[in-house]
Amino acid sequence: MKNADGTRARGHRPNGTVPALTRRSLIRSGFASLLAAPWASSLGASMVPGAGASAARGRNASRPPQDDEIVLGVSAAFSGPSRGLGTELYRGSMAYFNQLNENGGVNGRRIVMKLLDDGYQPDPCVANTIELMQDENVFLLFNYVGTPTVTRALPVLKTFRDQQVFLFFPFTGAEPQREPPYGEFAFNLRASYRQETAGLVDNFVRIGRRRIAVFYQNDAYGRSGWAGVREALARHGETIAGEATYTRGTQFSASMRGQVEILLERSPDAVICIGAYAACGAFARDAVDLGLHIPVANVSFVGSENMLQLLQEGRSDPNSHTRWLVNSQVVPSYEDTSLPAVREYREMMAVHDPPPPDNVARITEGEPYETFPQSFVSLEGFVNAKLITEIIRRMGDDPQRSGIEEAVFAVRNYDLGVGERVSFGPERRQGLQRVYYTVVEGDRFVPLEDWEAKFS
Repeated sequence: MKNADGTRARGHRPNGTVPALTRRSLIRSGFASLLAAPWASSLGASMVPGAGASAARGRNASRPPQDDEIVLGVSAAFSGPSRGLGTELYRGSMAYFNQLNENGGVNGRRIVMKLLDDGYQPDPCVANTIELMQDENVFLLFNYVGTPTVTRALPVLKTFRDQQVFLFFPFTGAEPQREPPYGEFAFNLRASYRQETAGLVDNFVRIGRRRIAVFYQNDAYGRSGWAGVREALARHGETIAGEATYTRGTQFSASMRGQVEILLERSPDAVICIGAYAACGAFARDAVDLGLHIPVANVSFVGSENMLQLLQEGRSDPNSHTRWLVNSQVVPSYEDTSLPAVREYREMMAVHDPPPPDNVARITEGEPYETFPQSFVSLEGFVNAKLITEIIRRMGDDPQRSGIEEAVFAVRNYDLGVGERVSFGPERRQGLQRVYYTVVEGDRFVPLEDWEAKFS
C-alpha cells in the first residue's frame, strides 16, 4: 500500500531555511525543550546563518519535488499505550485517500502521508515536526495526536513561520492552537474541549448532579480539560467537587485505587475524565470495583472503542464496568447512515480496510494492535481527509503553501456530509462546533437520547 513513502510535496523552499537537524540530534541537544520556551520565537533569527538557504538547497538537491503527489506530514502515536489513537485516525484518513488516489487523486495528484511516530510524547513530536518541515519539505502538517505534543509543536511553526507550514485538524480540543500566539498556525475541524466539558457539565447539572469531580492526565491536555470543567461549573455557581490525577503513559494494568479513594471522600455526583483510553479505562474499572457507582464521563480524545475493548475483553459479564460510562464525541455516530459522510466512511472502510502502517519506525517496537471495523476516531480521520482534499482541490493545478490560507478561508457553509456545515475565516479557524453524547449498549457506544432516564 503506497501511503507513506516520504516523497516531498511540490512547493518552493523559502530563503532563510535553517540547516538540517535530525530528530535524534535535536533531542540529544535539548533543542526540543528550548522550542517550548516563551521566547522560542526569537530562535529562528538566531539560528539562520547567511549560508543556511544555500545549504538547505544543496541538501535537498537529490530529492526533487514530485509533480504527481501532495505529501502531508504526520507525527502521531503509533506506539505506546495511546497507539490506537494515531493508528485509527490514520486508518480513517487512508480509507478516503486510497479511494481518492485510485480515482486519479486531486487535480491529478495523489495524496500521501509521511508518518513519524512520537509515542504521544512531546520531545519526539518537536523533533518530528522539524524533520517533516526541513528534511521532508511536506506540503502541510496533518492529523497530529494530542495536546502535550501539539502544544510543543506549535512554537516550531511560529519559529519557522517564513516556511508557511500549517497544522491541519489535530486530534485535540485544547485551546493553544485556537488562540494567540499560536492560533494563526493551525486549523481545527473538531469542537473544543471547552465545548465538550461545558456540554457534559450542563447536562449533569440539568439532571441534578451538581457535585462534579475531575480525573485528569497531569499535563497540558488534562489541565485544559480541567479548566473547561471549572469554567462550566462556575457558570452554574459550583466548583470542582474533587480532583485526582495520573501520569501520561499509564497502562490499563495500573491500579487507580488511590485516585478512586480520593474522589470517594468527596462524594461526587459524577466524574469527568480528561485522559487517554488506557488510564481512563483503569479508572472506570476501579471506580466500579470500589463502589463509586456514579456517571463517569470521558471527552472524545479518550478513544471510546479502545477503552471499551479493554473494559470488556475476557470478562464473563462484559458490561460490568460500563454501566456508568458516558462519552462525548465530536463526530456523529458511525451507525447513523442517514448522513452521507457516514455512508461513504462505512463503504470505504469496508472496501479498503487499511491496516496499521507498516512503514513507521516506532519508538516502541513489537506491540500488537487489533483494528476496529468502525470507530469514532477513524470516522474523524475520514472527515479530516475529506475536508483537506477539498481544500487542496480549491488550490488548483499548481498548489503552493502561500495559497493555503486563501483556500481555507474560501470554505464557507460547505456540506461535509455530517449534518453540520463547515465554515472558516480569518477569525474562525475551527470548522465544526457540535458535540454528541454516547453510552454503552452491548459492545459499542450509541447515542445518548435521555440523560434523565439514564443517570437521574
